[in-house]
Amino acid sequence: MDPSEGRNAVPPSLPFETRQCHSGLGIASLSVSLVAGVGILGLLAIAGIIHANTPGGMNEKSPIAVVVGLVLFVFMGIGMVGLGLGIAGFFQGERKKVFPVLGTCLSALVLLGTLLIVLSGLNTR
Repeated sequence: MDPSEGRNAVPPSLPFETRQCHSGLGIASLSVSLVAGVGILGLLAIAGIIHANTPGGMNEKSPIAVVVGLVLFVFMGIGMVGLGLGIAGFFQGERKKVFPVLGTCLSALVLLGTLLIVLSGLNTR
């Protein structure tokens, strides 16, 4: 670099760029996993509040319990989509793997945690 060019001069670039970009699928996986996790936590909080405020607890056959159950399955499906996107992000060549790892791990934690909560709820009958 010529000293007369000053401090703001751009150094010559390499003939081939070797920078890796973040995986778009990984970013989508992390975003979808966060939506699923926050949705499931919110849904479980709502179900707990309804159960606590209903005399005798929430009836399993009530319309609100059916809606809560269906929405739980929707959020679990969203979590599965996040898991699939994270796994697909692993196979993108020449991309950073940070977001696919984070999205896959968070999706797996959300799905396993929800499954454990549902199974423990079934076990307390």
